[in-house]
This record gives sequence, C-alpha cells and structure tokens, in this order.
Amino acid sequence: MEIRYALVKELPDMDYDHAVERTTELLAEEGFGVLTEIDVKATLKKKLDLDFKRYVILGACNPKLAHQALTGEPLLGVLLPCNMVVMERDGGGVIVAAFKPTAGFSLVDNPDVMPIADQVEGKMRRVLDGLG
Repeated sequence: MEIRYALVKELPDMDYDHAVERTTELLAEEGFGVLTEIDVKATLKKKLDLDFKRYVILGACNPKLAHQALTGEPLLGVLLPCNMVVMERDGGGVIVAAFKPTAGFSLVDNPDVMPIADQVEGKMRRVLDGLG
C-alpha cells in the first residue's frame, strides 16, 4: 500500500519484535544505519501516562546518499533522517511504513536532489519487500 507521504506494508502474521529486528537488518543491507529509535509507547506512558500500542520510529540514514543530498541542498537536513515506523496492527501483526522521499524532496526547489530521492525510495521499497 502507498499513501502520498509513505510506503506502507501490512504484515498480519509477523511478530512486533521480529519486525523491528528484521527492518533494522534490511536497512543495514541497503546501507542505512539507525541513528535514532523512538519508543512512542514508552514515551507516551512516561510523559502523559497514556497507554498506546507498541510503536517505534526508526531514524535511518544512508551516509553516502545523505552527504550527496546535503552537498546539493544544505538545508535538506530538515527532511533527514528517513523515518520508518513499526507499529502493532489491530487484530495482530504489524504495519511497517517508510517516509516517501520523493514526496518530501518534492518540496525542495532543486531538481538535482530528486535522483537521490529516487535512489533512497528504491531502497526503502526493497526493505519493505524484504519483510514479506
């Protein structure tokens, strides 16, 4: 499934912990490191005493492509890193979603960065495809 700003994969039979682990592995295979890992469930519990489904935001970065993009458009850092979400799915399983770089980079008035967005998006699609 695809929405305007994200690539989305529903995995009704995948365990949450396995999905986080496998997503991180597949990102590494595509040259991405996870710079940040935000546990939304824990944060909402701690800050607001609210219960929420298991939900993690992985801030992924491919240093080579990030360098190319920042060299061509220094303020592009406001759109980095590329976020991926792993969240529990109602009824079991998980949903994994990735920021759609071509949507974000379309805000930038610099055609030189679009080929980089295309490369990153291709990598994100391969990560989602690799999940099953």
